[in-house]
Amino acid sequence: MGSTEDADMLALIAAAPELATPDDTEIFLDAMPIAELASMWGVLQRLSRRDRTGATWSAILYFDHLPHKRPDRALDLALEVLRSEVDKPTVMQLNDKFMLSLLYAQGASVIGRIEAEAKQNAGLRWLLGGIYFGPDEPFKRRIEAIADSKGWRADDLARRTPKHPLDCEAMSVPELAGAWVEQYSKSERDRDDNFFAMMDYERDLREEYPDKAIDLIVEILKIETNPVMLSLLAAGPLEDVISMETIDRIEREACTNKRFHDLLGGVWYYRASDELKARLDALVGQNRW
Repeated sequence: MGSTEDADMLALIAAAPELATPDDTEIFLDAMPIAELASMWGVLQRLSRRDRTGATWSAILYFDHLPHKRPDRALDLALEVLRSEVDKPTVMQLNDKFMLSLLYAQGASVIGRIEAEAKQNAGLRWLLGGIYFGPDEPFKRRIEAIADSKGWRADDLARRTPKHPLDCEAMSVPELAGAWVEQYSKSERDRDDNFFAMMDYERDLREEYPDKAIDLIVEILKIETNPVMLSLLAAGPLEDVISMETIDRIEREACTNKRFHDLLGGVWYYRASDELKARLDALVGQNRW
């Protein structure tokens, strides 16, 4: 599906009153023809995190729940995506929760159908190559017997390998802020190992150089205003770096930087110590999101 078709589908999603509540969404999408449903699923995989709206979240949650509630329809969807979607990274997202959820939650009801379909469906055998079970899972051997693991691994490696790997250690704080926004804006379909390199570097900063981690948050606030991204920044890097060791810096920054002060309203700190909680309460006040 091209960008024009993607835009048309997103416009349909945004305008659909049937996506207002989870119950309405389920009724609306359960009645949708499987080909149209597969097109919608593909569009949602390509949607950046910053562009998600209430309606798209409702649709995403429907697809998350489908393998648990409607296993045969979930398998129909996967087979239709394999048949009709030409973009391989999009198809690969079927293994990001969807097929694994189906096998964990409803494997007994679909394993026979999967085995029968795989006999003449090379795409399905390739897709099953990306299913990773623990050692004691009941369908592990049956999936391994029909899966094209070698083919999947080659494509997965190509998808994950960035053209320009990030060297976070060599980057300035403004460069890191730009990289953070770029990496966290991406859909899960578009993430490669640069995303995980950024995550690892954030963890290292938080544990070894928390003051620099706060510098990075301040720098991101200079270039980012999207509410979805700010929620990620508050619930991730900021929430994770707050401690008794950093609260003095947090207080100083909040007193001089209104956007930083506002960002604290998106932090959850109910597990903090009484002293830390009291100081955060004094900072946040009624400013909680």
